Amino acid sequence: MAPVWFQNGLCSDADARLPVSERGFLLGDGLFETIRIRAGQPCLWSAHRQRLTHGCDILGLPQPPWDVIEEQAIPALIIATQMGHGSMRLTWTRGSGGPRGLLPSGQETPTLLITVSPAATPSGFALPGLSLITATSTRRNEFSPMSQLKSLNYGDGLLARREAAAAGADDAVLLNTQGRVAETSIASLFLYLDGRWLTPPVSDGALPGVRRQQILAAGLAEEAPLTPASLASAGAMVVSNALSVRQVARCDGRLLPDPQATRRWEELARDRLGTETPFD
Repeated sequence: MAPVWFQNGLCSDADARLPVSERGFLLGDGLFETIRIRAGQPCLWSAHRQRLTHGCDILGLPQPPWDVIEEQAIPALIIATQMGHGSMRLTWTRGSGGPRGLLPSGQETPTLLITVSPAATPSGFALPGLSLITATSTRRNEFSPMSQLKSLNYGDGLLARREAAAAGADDAVLLNTQGRVAETSIASLFLYLDGRWLTPPVSDGALPGVRRQQILAAGLAEEAPLTPASLASAGAMVVSNALSVRQVARCDGRLLPDPQATRRWEELARDRLGTETPFD
C-alpha cells in the first residue's frame, strides 16, 4: 500500500475512499495536473498551479487549498514516499454532498487527492523514436473550452490511444473539427518544417501544456496552424509533456527524413532550458 494525500492528510491508497455520489467519479467534474518530480521537488510548479487555477475558474470549481498543498501535502508526500525522481498527480474535483443531478448545488465538499509514482515515463532523444498515426476515431473540439483544460474526462485521448495501439503505433495525432492538427493523445506536438520548429496554436485545440509553454518561451518553437499535409512533409517531429520529451521516427508509416534536426534542437534546448531541461 502506497501513501497518498487524501483531503486533509496522509493515508494509504487503500484508505482513500470516495463517496458513491462523488462528482469527479460520476461526471468527470474535476481537473488534474501531472507534475514531474526531480531531486525531490515539483518541476514547473508555478505554471501547473496557474493552469489548474484557470481551469477552476472555467468550470466554476472552488480553488484548491494552495497553502495546504504547497506547505504540507507535497513535502509530506515526497518525504513519506522517499520520492527523488518521479511524477506527481494532483486531482481536484467538485466532490460530493449535494443532491443528485447534473447542475452542482454549491453544497458539495471538494475532493483533493495527490499521488506520486516512480519515474516510469522514459525521456530523451537517445531513446528509440516513436511511431505516430493520425486518429480517425475522434477529433478535438477546438471550440470547446474543455480543450484547454486537464479535465478528468479523457475520452478523446482514450479513443485515440486505443486506435494507435490497434495499429501498432505508440500514439495518435488528434485533428480538430476543421481538419487541422491539435496534439497527440497525451502530448504537445512539434514539427520541423522548412527550417522552423512549429506547434499548433491553442485556438486549434492544442492543450496549453506547461512544457509546451516553456519551449515556446525559450524560442525553441513557434505557433502555426498545421494540417495533415504538414505531417506528411515534416522533416522531424518531437512530442512533449510534463514528464518527457521524445523524438518521432515515423508518422502514418512514413520514416521522418531529418533526425539530425532533433539532435540540433536538443542541443539548443539543453542550452536554453538549463536545469529545467526535460531530457534527464
